Parts: sequence; C-alpha cells; structure tokens
Amino acid sequence: MSFEQSDALVSNAGTLVHNPRGVEQTLADLVRIDSRSSLTNREVIMYAAARLEADGFRIQHFPYTDERGVEKLNTVAVTPHVDLGAEVIELALVGHTDTVPFDPTWTEALTLNARDGKLFGRGACDTKGFVAAALTAVEQVDLANLTRPLAVVLTADEEVGCLGAKRLADARPFAARYSIVGEPTSLQPIRAGKGYCLAEVSLRGREGHSAYPALGASAIFRAARLISRIEALAEKLKLMETHAAFDPPHTTINVGLINGGTAKNVLAGECRFTLEWRPVPNQHPEHVINLIKREVESLRDDDEGYDCEIDVIRLDGGTETRADSPLVRALEEATGKLAGAVAFGTEAPQMAALGAEPVVFGPGDIRVAHRTGEFVPVDDLHRCVTVLKTMVERFCAGGK
Repeated sequence: MSFEQSDALVSNAGTLVHNPRGVEQTLADLVRIDSRSSLTNREVIMYAAARLEADGFRIQHFPYTDERGVEKLNTVAVTPHVDLGAEVIELALVGHTDTVPFDPTWTEALTLNARDGKLFGRGACDTKGFVAAALTAVEQVDLANLTRPLAVVLTADEEVGCLGAKRLADARPFAARYSIVGEPTSLQPIRAGKGYCLAEVSLRGREGHSAYPALGASAIFRAARLISRIEALAEKLKLMETHAAFDPPHTTINVGLINGGTAKNVLAGECRFTLEWRPVPNQHPEHVINLIKREVESLRDDDEGYDCEIDVIRLDGGTETRADSPLVRALEEATGKLAGAVAFGTEAPQMAALGAEPVVFGPGDIRVAHRTGEFVPVDDLHRCVTVLKTMVERFCAGGK
C-alpha cells in the first residue's frame, strides 16, 4: 500500500505544506521529497519548518553553500518567547534531513509503501522516521504548558560527514542541556558512540620497466609495507584502550580503498589508499594517525626515498554521556531498554560541543539503512512518537 498525497495547508508564513494525518502520513510526505546529500535540502526543511511554525514554534534558518555550490539549510525551531542566543535549550530533538543515494532500479524509493508491518522508502529508517516522529510528537504537546525551552534541530549533510551539524557547533547559535539525536537504534537509548576518522594516504615511487626493478621503486610495494604495519597496529589496538560497552570494544582501523599503477609491466609511480579508524571515547582521535606516522618514519630509515604523504580528512572523536544522566535514565524507563553504545557515526559529538548531554535514539534498525528496500517498522514509529512526547513533557514542562 502506498500513501496518497495529503491535503495542502498554509502555514503562518504562507508556505504550503501537507495537512498532517499522523506520523505515517508525515513520513510519507518526507520520503516523497528527494533530499539526497548531493541535492539541496530546502524543500524538506520548508515542509518541516511550516509544520513547526503552524504549531507555534519560532524558526531560524542557518543557510550555507556546500563545496559544489548547492544551497543547504540547518534549521532550529524553538518554543515561543525563547531567545535562542540567550537561553539554554533544555531539550533539543535533532534529526538530519539528507539521505544517501538510491539505486535507480528502486523505482519506489520516494514513495512510502506499507507491507507486513513495515514502511519502505529511502530515508524511512535513516532518519526521516525520527523526524516524522519528532514533528508528530511536538504537535501533540500543548506548548503553553512548557516552562523550559524546547528545540527541534534539523541538519544538512549528515551522510557526508555531519557537515551541517559541525557548522552549527562552530557557529554556536545556542547551548543545550540535553539532546536526543535521531538515528535508527531500534528504540534503544545509546549513550556512547565511537568517533569516525578518515585519511587519504599517498605513496610515490619511480616508474620503470618491471623487468628491471632495481632501476625504479614501486609505490605499491611501499604502500604494502605500510599497510602491513597498519594491520599489525590494528592488532595492538585491541589490547590498548578498551571500552566494554562496544562490540568490538576497541578502536578499529580499516583500509577500504586502494589504487595505484598504470600498467601490468610498469613499476607503479604512485599508490593511494584510504584509511579509516573509529576511536573509542576518551581516546584522542589523532592517536592512531600519530602511531602510523611513527611507522612511516621507521620505514624511511630503511628506504631513503620513502615518499609518503598523509592527508587527514576527518577527525571526529567519540562521545559518552554518563550512565546516571537524567536523560539516559528517563529514556531507559520509557523504553524498558538499558542504554548501549554504537560504532557508527552520529551528530552526538556536535551536540556535546553545544553543551548537551546527548543520547542517540530512534525507530528502525541501522542494519537496514542505506540499502534498497530500507524500512522502518510501523510499531517502532508510533512508539517513538510516544517516547519523544513523554521526554518533552518530562524535561520541558512542570517542575523538575
């Protein structure tokens, strides 16, 4: 079953949005908007902003242009009478609006379909399901009863490096006390996350005829020697700083891409590979790359011409919110699930940079995200609405 277009509604700002028909219709509306990271996210932001504004929220956009010249928007919606720059947000609900690409053969990627208790569509799981639940939850709350500031934060470019959230963290337009960061966690509160780091490693040699290897130097062989040492280092990291909440409980390293050489009978003049590592919380994200640089220097001792350049692209450290945080305990109570940890990247570090105790939480399973046939269980979606509404009322209404 696919969802039909909902009726039009005009917000206070005159923007056309769809008349809400519950969380499933809201998700259908969001999935229908193509917001892959390569495109602008304006339409999905305008849809959500109009819904929030119609409910009484005050909207502030933080636009930027990405490296390809495409317009992107981060948006912060706050409850009435809140001075965004002057007051600490008690609770921020944070969701990213971009999605990963989809296979052109998945012709219904932008049409939400219901089947066997699941809702299928690009972003249904990661993370338009959470955004739909957040929009629906806050619409079920009487904002007049809130005594502490609530914010709904919508970001761009999460799937390509949390770029939108990083811009918000750098700009510091607000400070927050607690934050629920939307990601598919099967409704388990996640209080700790590994970091995500990335580097491009380039090695150069001297081209020559492969029949006379002494006349040149193979960049591929040089890369192989370094990669062998990186593999050994990965084994050593298993015994260094560990964190029992994670599986695996240590920092991991991966060489995911490698490319070099021009022909089968030519000594390779250049070889490049990507290096990825995911540090456990409290380990400095530069720790691994510093260890690898020592290995490079050691290789230079045996090879005067060893030419290696490391370009660090991303250095995101891990985060951990204390187990006795009021938000952790409240989500554990509401879900009946103990808080855990995840190894994939989220926007929790950026929320922590804004002062918040972040917990990652949302409907759906990360193992079905990013694939053709991505889905979110209907029960998860509805349960998420209930939990988010409970958190808003618990942290932003009445006495603490």
